[in-house]
Amino acid sequence: MALFGQSKPSYLGVDFGAGGIKLVELMNEKGRARLVTYAFVERAPGESQENYLDNPGRTVELLKKMLKKSKTTTKRAISALPIASVFSSIISVQKTAKAEDLKEAVNWQAKKLIPLPLEEMTVDWKPIAVPGAAADEKYVQVLLTGAAKTLIKKYVDIFNAAGLELLSLETEALAMIRALIGRDRSPTLLLDIGTIRTNILIVENGIPFVSRSVARGGVDVTKEMVAALGLSEEQAESMKIDAAAMASMYDGGFPKAFEKALSPILSELTYSTNLFLGQKANQDKRIDKIILTGGGALLPRLSEHISKAMNLRAYVGDPWARVVYPEALRPVLNQIGPRFGAAIGLAMRDID
Repeated sequence: MALFGQSKPSYLGVDFGAGGIKLVELMNEKGRARLVTYAFVERAPGESQENYLDNPGRTVELLKKMLKKSKTTTKRAISALPIASVFSSIISVQKTAKAEDLKEAVNWQAKKLIPLPLEEMTVDWKPIAVPGAAADEKYVQVLLTGAAKTLIKKYVDIFNAAGLELLSLETEALAMIRALIGRDRSPTLLLDIGTIRTNILIVENGIPFVSRSVARGGVDVTKEMVAALGLSEEQAESMKIDAAAMASMYDGGFPKAFEKALSPILSELTYSTNLFLGQKANQDKRIDKIILTGGGALLPRLSEHISKAMNLRAYVGDPWARVVYPEALRPVLNQIGPRFGAAIGLAMRDID
């Protein structure tokens, strides 16, 4: 049920992930986010990983049930476009006094970089300051993003059918940055381990300067455990987040089944780090920390394993850190927190 009776502005953050749907309602209380209610639906082990957007009838049905059961109090919603489905790049364009000329310059660059015809895309951009870059009076740096109009229409249709007002679609990256990094300006690596994909972001000054996605996630850990230990998928899913069980089987070390499944992610982490630090403006910098999120972040001893492999401090992020909620809810919110990073960040968009 709704946790607070209220008439103040509140917003729904709705995140469609491969492993389930997450929904959170936050209220704007004097500029601070206060939890109103939340809900989630998770897929069972072995269940089809069909994209929720490709089965709109079923998705609308699930969404309506979640709204009813959690007793949401608003129709205003924000949702996220998956990192793997969004084109993102930082480009340099010549400065101009006229906004129309700057827009034309950005569109010209976009035509050359975006793989689809521009008329099939919804393109957004904003000027940014690149930390450490030499000031250049002739050029401005721009964060360019684009998504296919067909993808956006799927979201619009689902929210309309569910009786919600879709205020905005933003990138999953920006939502997670808002919830997990906030106003921290130091170079930070954000590692989002989902069910079937892992997203890697290197963020500075709130801007994702590196954004990569690899087809590896929690389901691969489950498959390795099934093969190595002869377990069913249900048993493997239950055991892989049971730290006590894993410790007794592997003498407290990082499980080999985990290590094998996550090896490609570590390789991608190393590549992404080298890509960022190899840029001229970043050669005197170092990444400050690694923040883990997503359902895979709950794997026992994962943060220690990544810290050792990357020689960087790594820890599981807390997306509830800047949200006010009843203290009695802390245990359950801590448990589900890594899965709710994007949903919380979305709901905070017009509060933060």
